Amino acid sequence: IGVGLVGFGLFFLLFGVLLYFDSVLLAFGNLLFLSGLVFIIGFRRTFTFFFQQSKLKGTSFFFGGLIVVLMRWPILGMLLEAYGFISLFRSFFPVAFGFLGSLANIPLLSQV
Repeated sequence: IGVGLVGFGLFFLLFGVLLYFDSVLLAFGNLLFLSGLVFIIGFRRTFTFFFQQSKLKGTSFFFGGLIVVLMRWPILGMLLEAYGFISLFRSFFPVAFGFLGSLANIPLLSQV
């Protein structure tokens, strides 16, 4: 359920950006993404992830951008959210890129 919610959240975020920053789609995508994250890792771990001392700046930008999107300023809100997302998940990016690099070792995909 959590992976599906995150997937739909990212779909609605992408669709909202493609439709010239439609604030309703962006807000719906944000809410789906956050609820999917809660379903994947649990409420307590999500809360402790967002409210760590070292990540409070990224959290404030991310949730501030969410509030700005809900107030129908979608471009400014998405810029704030993007900065918050990058600063929150900065430590996860090397792991994700390492995983994508290891996909070249799969026999069928390496030929493609």
